[in-house]
Amino acid sequence: MFENTRVKAVTIIACIVLLCIVVVSFLFIRGEKPYKNLDATQIMSAKVSLTPPGKTVEIEDIPELADYLNDVVIYNVDNSYTEYSGQSVTFTLTMVDGNQTEITAVGPFFIINGVGYKTKYGLCEVLCEYANELLNLN
Repeated sequence: MFENTRVKAVTIIACIVLLCIVVVSFLFIRGEKPYKNLDATQIMSAKVSLTPPGKTVEIEDIPELADYLNDVVIYNVDNSYTEYSGQSVTFTLTMVDGNQTEITAVGPFFIINGVGYKTKYGLCEVLCEYANELLNLN
């Protein structure tokens, strides 16, 4: 009888530990959308700098930019982006309230006002393609 109770207790404890691991893993894996509520009316002006080629372009279609930024998903803070190379695109937003925000997409990272965040590589590629299209239009 005691052995059956012990097995049940061990099983319950194992289930609780497993549940805790799943919850903690979910919290660390879940991404955050820092610009999900960004509206184009909040942005007074915007420009994008591409490196290379070292050119800057004013962005005229602010609603399109806001749509792209609404999709940005970041994960954990990771400042190892300095170890990566390749094209980077930096969007500088001047907000209606006077604040300025810099968002850089490079490799699998987004850098927001100097703080690097891990992201999915495809999201950076989308923003890089968008920025290169803007450069080619000008």
